[in-house]
Amino acid sequence: MHLSSLGWDDFFSGHFAPFASDLAGFMPARVALEHKHAYALLAAHGEVTATCTGKLRHDATARADLPAVGDWVVVRPRPGEAHADIHAVLPRKTKFSRQAAGDGTEQIVAANIDTVFLVTALDADFNLRRIERYLAVAWASGAQPVVLLNKSDLHADPAAARATVEAVAGGAPVLVLSATHDTDLSAALAPWLAPGRTVALLGSSGVGKSTLINRLLGAERQLTSPTSAAHGKGRHTTTHRELLVAPSGALVIDTPGMRELQLWEVAAATLEETFADIAALAARCRFSNCAHRAEPGCTIQAALDAGALDLGRWSSFQKLQREQAYAARKSDPRLERETKAAWKKVKIPGASPGAFDKTAANSSDHNAIRA
Repeated sequence: MHLSSLGWDDFFSGHFAPFASDLAGFMPARVALEHKHAYALLAAHGEVTATCTGKLRHDATARADLPAVGDWVVVRPRPGEAHADIHAVLPRKTKFSRQAAGDGTEQIVAANIDTVFLVTALDADFNLRRIERYLAVAWASGAQPVVLLNKSDLHADPAAARATVEAVAGGAPVLVLSATHDTDLSAALAPWLAPGRTVALLGSSGVGKSTLINRLLGAERQLTSPTSAAHGKGRHTTTHRELLVAPSGALVIDTPGMRELQLWEVAAATLEETFADIAALAARCRFSNCAHRAEPGCTIQAALDAGALDLGRWSSFQKLQREQAYAARKSDPRLERETKAAWKKVKIPGASPGAFDKTAANSSDHNAIRA
C-alpha cells in the first residue's frame, strides 16, 4: 500500500522529515480506529496495532494532543512483536473539533479531512438551525463542507427543502439523496471521493450515516437500524469513529451521531462568513457599534421588521456568537481575565462595590441546539 493512497502528501512528509533517519526506525502511519488503550493504524505495509509511549502521554497537556482518528503519527515497531509505539502526532492539516460535554475541553472528532459530509435527514428531525451550527464548525475545520439531505423519500417536497438549506449554506454544495433508494449514489458523490482524499460523515444520530457508509463501501460494514415508527426518526447505531477505505480509493471516516455540538475554536470571522447575509446587514447599520436592539438606523431590526431576515436565523446567530465568545475565553486565559475584569466594573443595583455578574461572564449557552 502506497502512503499517498492513505492521504500522505508533501505537508505531512515535511513534518515527518525530522524522524526520517533510517537508524531511528521510525515510520509514518495513519490512525484508523481508537480503542480504549490502543490504536489501529494503517501503514505502508498494512495494519498496525500501537500504543502511545509514556513520554507522549506525559507531554500531552490536553486530550487533543493525543492521536485522533485521521491523524498521521510517528511510530516505531517493536522488534519481534506485531505491535508498535506511537512517539509523536504530526501537525494536523485540518480538524473538526467540538467542545466536549461536561468538561469543556476540546474533542477532536476527525483529523486531516478534505471534505465534511454534513448528513441530515428529511424526516421529523429536520432542523435548519442545526445545519447552521454544523456549517459553522465545518468551515472552521478547514475542510470543505457538503450538506447531504438524506431520506428524500420521506419528504413531500425535497426540492423545496434543498432551496431552504441552500439559502443558509454559504455556498456549500447541498445534495438531496436517499441512501436506501438511490441507485447512482456513488456517482452523485464522486467529485469528493477521489483516491487518497478523506471524507468525514458527521450528523445527528439516526440520519442514515451508517447506511450511506455501507453504500459507499459496497458492503454491509456498519450496523444500521430502521426508522422508528413511533416518532419518525432514525435510531443511533454507530458507537465509535473509524477510518475506512472505499472501493473508489477514498478514505471515509464514520462517526457516532452527536446529541449536541458546542463550538470550539470557531473564530468570530468564520461565524460571520457562515452568516454572511447578517454580516452584510450589520455593516450597513448607522453606528459601527450598533447592538442591533433599538438603535436608530439599525438595518438588522429593519430587516426583521420587514421579514427580510428570518427571526430564527437571527436568534441562531446570536446564540452561536455567545458560544463562540465563551469558547474563546475558555481557551485563552488572558481573554478570560480581561472579561472578568470588565464585569467587575459593572455596577449592579443593590450589589456590594466591585460585585459583578459571574453567571454572565462565565457561563456558556447550555441550551445549544441538540445535534
